Amino acid sequence: MKPYQNSPLIIMEAVGCFFGILSVYFSVKKNIWVYPTGIISTSAYTYILLKVGLIGDTLINMYYTIMSIYGWILWAKNSSEEDTVQVQWATKSDRLKAGILFFFSIMFVLFVYYLKPFIHPLSPSEKASPGLHHLDLANWLDIIVTAIFFVGMWLMAKRRIDNWLFWITGDLVSIPMYAYKGLGITMFQYCVFIIMAITGFYHWKKGAKKADPLMKGL
Repeated sequence: MKPYQNSPLIIMEAVGCFFGILSVYFSVKKNIWVYPTGIISTSAYTYILLKVGLIGDTLINMYYTIMSIYGWILWAKNSSEEDTVQVQWATKSDRLKAGILFFFSIMFVLFVYYLKPFIHPLSPSEKASPGLHHLDLANWLDIIVTAIFFVGMWLMAKRRIDNWLFWITGDLVSIPMYAYKGLGITMFQYCVFIIMAITGFYHWKKGAKKADPLMKGL
C-alpha cells in the first residue's frame, strides 16, 4: 500500500497528531483540557481517515467528537479548581455494559464495511457490490481497533481507570494498521500513545489509591 502524497493532508495529519498527543497528556493528568484538544485532533482525523479508506476509524473519530462533548460535560461537573477529576475502577455493571458495547461496535463496523463500496470510492476496475471480500489487512485491524476504542472512550468519559487498558491494547494494534496504510506520522503518534497510556494507567491507579485506602490491594 503506497502512502498518500498530499501536502494538505500531511499538514492536517501533523496537526491532528500534535493535538492528539496533547489530549492524551491532559488525560494522563486527569485534566479537563483533554476534551477541547481532543476535539481538534478527532476532527482532523475524521477527514484524513475517510480519505485513506479506514471507515471504522473514521466512525470512531466522529464518535470521539461526540463523546468528547459528553465527557467534557461530565468532567466539568466533577472537576476541582485545578480542572482535575476523581477516578475509580469500573464496576460490574460498567464491565457488562463495556462488553455489550464492544460486541455491538464490532457488528456495527462490520455492517458499515459491508456497505463500504457505496460509501468510499473504489478504483475504476472495481464494481460497487456489498460484501467483505474487498477488505484488506488494515480494514480488519480497523474493525477490531474501532470496537476497542469505542469502549475505551466510554470508560474514560465515566472516569474509569480501566479505560487505559483498552487504549494500550488498541494502540498496539493500530501501529501495524497505520504502517500498512503509509500514515507514518500517525504510526509514530501511536507509539507515543502506548507510552503515555501506560503512564496514565499507573498515574490514575495511584491517584485512586490515595483517594480511597480500601483500594490498596488492587
